[in-house]
Amino acid sequence: MRRISTWVGAAAFFGAYALAPRIVPGIQFRIAIGDLAPLLVASAAVVLCTRNAVGSRGPTRLFWWLLGAGLTMWWFNQAGWAWFEVIRRQAIPDPFLGDIVLFLHVVPIMAAVAIRQEAAGEDEGMLASTLNVLVLLLWWVVVYAFVIFPDEYILFNRAIYSRNWDRLFLIEELILVGMAGWAFFSSQGPWRTIYRNIFLATILHTVSSQLINAAIAQGTYVSGGVYDLPFMAALLCFLGAAIEGRRHLNDIQVLPPHPVPKAKLASHLAKLALLSLPLFGYWALFISDASARLQNIRFAVAMSGVVALAFVVFLKQHLLDRRLVHLIRKSRESYGTLQRLHTRVIQQEKLASLGELIALAASELDYPLSEILASSERLAGCSNLKSDQLSIAQKIGQQARRTRELVNDLLSFAQQTPGDKSPLDLKPLVQRAVQMEAFKVDSREITLTVHSQDQLPRVHGNSNQLLQAFLQIVENAVDALQEAGGGHLLISLWRDGQEVVLEFADTGPGLSNPERVFDPFYTTKPVGKGTGLGLSATYGVIRDHKGQISCHNRPEGGAVFEIRLPFMKVGMAEAAAHG
Repeated sequence: MRRISTWVGAAAFFGAYALAPRIVPGIQFRIAIGDLAPLLVASAAVVLCTRNAVGSRGPTRLFWWLLGAGLTMWWFNQAGWAWFEVIRRQAIPDPFLGDIVLFLHVVPIMAAVAIRQEAAGEDEGMLASTLNVLVLLLWWVVVYAFVIFPDEYILFNRAIYSRNWDRLFLIEELILVGMAGWAFFSSQGPWRTIYRNIFLATILHTVSSQLINAAIAQGTYVSGGVYDLPFMAALLCFLGAAIEGRRHLNDIQVLPPHPVPKAKLASHLAKLALLSLPLFGYWALFISDASARLQNIRFAVAMSGVVALAFVVFLKQHLLDRRLVHLIRKSRESYGTLQRLHTRVIQQEKLASLGELIALAASELDYPLSEILASSERLAGCSNLKSDQLSIAQKIGQQARRTRELVNDLLSFAQQTPGDKSPLDLKPLVQRAVQMEAFKVDSREITLTVHSQDQLPRVHGNSNQLLQAFLQIVENAVDALQEAGGGHLLISLWRDGQEVVLEFADTGPGLSNPERVFDPFYTTKPVGKGTGLGLSATYGVIRDHKGQISCHNRPEGGAVFEIRLPFMKVGMAEAAAHG
């Protein structure tokens, strides 16, 4: 319904524009209507294109900015006509600076029609698309300065420059008509309606321009005459495109796909534009039959265009190289993240399957070990045993107790059930773990230090489980420092985004195989000193607390364990404490 009312309004406005000069007599009224009515429509189209650009994003935003820029340049040309003919009541000067603006206003509209979804939403991609538009604009500026400008402003020759202007403008508009038609037939949905209006507008504008230029050449053109009717219809079609864009603003955030590779096409066009300018210079010096002054001017214009286009092309290539390096870096980071996630999944599967096996085996071993230990104790308590028999009984009991401790470790590893959690301050837990381990350190060459930011947020966790996890990492670091003959362990705590980070960095010999540190039963300690389950259990505790744990070797030597735990929001912490 709104679309019908829009078309009815446009038809009524067009009818009033066509009939008013015929109803109200007077040449000045006709001129005023012929200049001010198109200026009003162009103003409305520019305002709507600007609003569409502000409300859009990515390539769609660039489309509306470019279309608005082309219509703005058209508006300035029309404002020049209104200034001379309506305000000052003078004839349009010849040459007229507005002709340059009118000639170049087609270029941004060309660029807008040529944009497709391949113009990425990233900043570098949009900047490269903008540079493509700049290459196109510079090339047409050079063509205008090469073909028309010398006869228009240096050696004034009205017949030659008018003929060249008309021919060159016709070529430019035919190119735009072809591009708009191609965009119309290759699109669908709301974009097809927008491109249809632009296609009709370019056809009508081409027809009106040729009629007006022919009438101006014959001296029969008057603003507001019959030749301006297709001109006004073209402006109304551009306004209709802006209205359709405003109506479907939320549905057209993605441009239609390009039927050919846009990046290659834009690159080839930039190369052709750059290579064409030396041919212009060659023609000006060796083929043209113009005067020596014109030859030198045109050669200078061509060479200046080569310099300007070469700079833009090289700048674009530089930006594309930077973007390629950025994409390569992002792909490497993504690959590294994928590897880490894959490792975590494998680790979780290992822990899950191994936990079930260990729980079953440990429960089966607990009863016979208890019987062996009780029997060995009763046997050792017999008074009629010889000394060698007593020694054997004691060894049996000793090894049975050691095996039972191992079974208990296995059970504690397998039964990693979530404990009760409450808001916790991590710094006191870390300090307690350091104090507990410091009592075991005999060497004065080993120092343990805790460095923390003030006012760290609390985490939601189980104090006993986290204490055991921190104690396991500190104990492993102390063992490594004892093997190295001394060193330093620095434990740092700080806030990073939505997490609290704990870093355990020692100056020991480092990790021989960081990728396997959290694997169950992997240990580098001597036989009988470690089971290889401590860090695996620590890994499970941190994962149960929705955190992450990782390790690596420092370039200067030593190992680093990093734990990241999400902290509680203020409201969550108060609710948990209240509960």
